[in-house]
Amino acid sequence: MKIPQSIQERWQNLTPSDDFVFSKMMRNKAICKGLVETLLGFDIDRIEYPEEQKSIDIAMDAKSVRLDVYVKDDNDTVYNIEMQTSPQSYLPKRSRYYQGMIDLNLIEKGELYDKLNTSYVIFICTFDPFDKGRHVYHFENRCIDDTALVLDDETHKCFFNTRGTDTIDPKLDQVLTFLDTAMPVNDDNPLVEAMSSELARIKSNTEWEAEFMNLYLRDKEKYQQGVLQGMQQGEAKGKADNQLEIITRMLGQGLKTNDIFLYTGIPMDRITEVQRSLKKH
Repeated sequence: MKIPQSIQERWQNLTPSDDFVFSKMMRNKAICKGLVETLLGFDIDRIEYPEEQKSIDIAMDAKSVRLDVYVKDDNDTVYNIEMQTSPQSYLPKRSRYYQGMIDLNLIEKGELYDKLNTSYVIFICTFDPFDKGRHVYHFENRCIDDTALVLDDETHKCFFNTRGTDTIDPKLDQVLTFLDTAMPVNDDNPLVEAMSSELARIKSNTEWEAEFMNLYLRDKEKYQQGVLQGMQQGEAKGKADNQLEIITRMLGQGLKTNDIFLYTGIPMDRITEVQRSLKKH
């Protein structure tokens, strides 16, 4: 099957913010370790057995969780790292759900609660999830009446904004910028240099390119079928309502606006209008 040139160009233009590329890049233990250390500001002896896109299923009737990067360090601290490219109003509750599912996966029925590992749910966002201009939002459970009192349940939820405007450590700023744009801002950051080299290696891997193409075409066909079905079922609701439903669903799945335009043909101004409305509310 001949691959459309536009998809080949898309492969070559991918940045680390793309889920596929990010997951492949995190297979490199040195890069994964360096990223966690840079994001959180402390050293890790080693990363043990990174699991790409680990799926956690607690029960047959429960909503499963797919974790983009799920790793443990030498102290059995668990780190779930994900890229987020589309604003989602439910992102905080998504982090809560992930945290709960990680805990349920870590402890078996009947075991003591002290078996629960320290854990970090980390979202790297190419947008500001809280509209405060910060690069970093680090949450832990504290007493409302005495904020100096930490619950010490050893759970952390960290949101990183690649486009923040506050002043942070230059090394972290460089890493966040590269994850968003794939453009190194200077030549003196070893982690950025390593990620840049790894990105080039990923894009030169013909097997991974074929894998990406197959996934891309499969997802495109899947969404086109879904769009067609949704339009057929929703004719009575009118074109505007159909578009709203389709765009909202695709944004909720983490698709970028350009992808939605490519899959559906819905005008870009309509897509961005819905995206702004969802972010506002």
